Amino acid sequence: SVCLRGGVPEVCSFTFSKDRWCPVSFFLYSVSLSYLFEYPLQLSEMLACRALTSVGRRAISTSVCLRGHGHGVAKVEDFSLPAYFDRRDSPLPDIEYVRNLDKDQKALKEKEKGSWATLNKEEILSLYRIKFQNTFAEMNKPSSEWKSVVGGILFLTGFTGLIVWWQRMYVYGDVPHTLSEEWQAQQVKRMLDMRVNPVEGFSAKWDYDKNEWKK
Repeated sequence: SVCLRGGVPEVCSFTFSKDRWCPVSFFLYSVSLSYLFEYPLQLSEMLACRALTSVGRRAISTSVCLRGHGHGVAKVEDFSLPAYFDRRDSPLPDIEYVRNLDKDQKALKEKEKGSWATLNKEEILSLYRIKFQNTFAEMNKPSSEWKSVVGGILFLTGFTGLIVWWQRMYVYGDVPHTLSEEWQAQQVKRMLDMRVNPVEGFSAKWDYDKNEWKK
């Protein structure tokens, strides 16, 4: 017969005899057989899932490694490292503007270590551009950005005006008659006749003896 030990079916020395044969024994025997035939299928499915998972992880790690070596992935900047920026309140950046020097720039940097009397104006300007991107004059130079901002504001204002005009002409109907001066005068007279809020409200400000507003 078949028995379970730790969830694994094993062949046991248990045998059925005619004296022990009963419905309970038959049920246990059928359950043991079902585990015997179902467990290999479950085991194979579990192993297949683990194999696919392992292959998927290996493929993902391989693709990440390939992409990390410059195959189609942008480099993520580490913002904890010093960075270059042009600011008038902080004129000395942490690092130079040009970090990857070419052959001529490297030779110019070596020449910089000597006497500056041997440097001409163009070389001094080149050294400055290696260190900085913009000069103070370039940073203080006004930009024309305000023109685009003002133009955008005027365009949106004019476009909104056209929409309002179109709605007034083709969407909205006539002005309600309740907004006319005659209707409002009749409404005020009716509220005074009804003595609306006579203590401190609307009717309290009307002199009923003189038929005029209190002064």
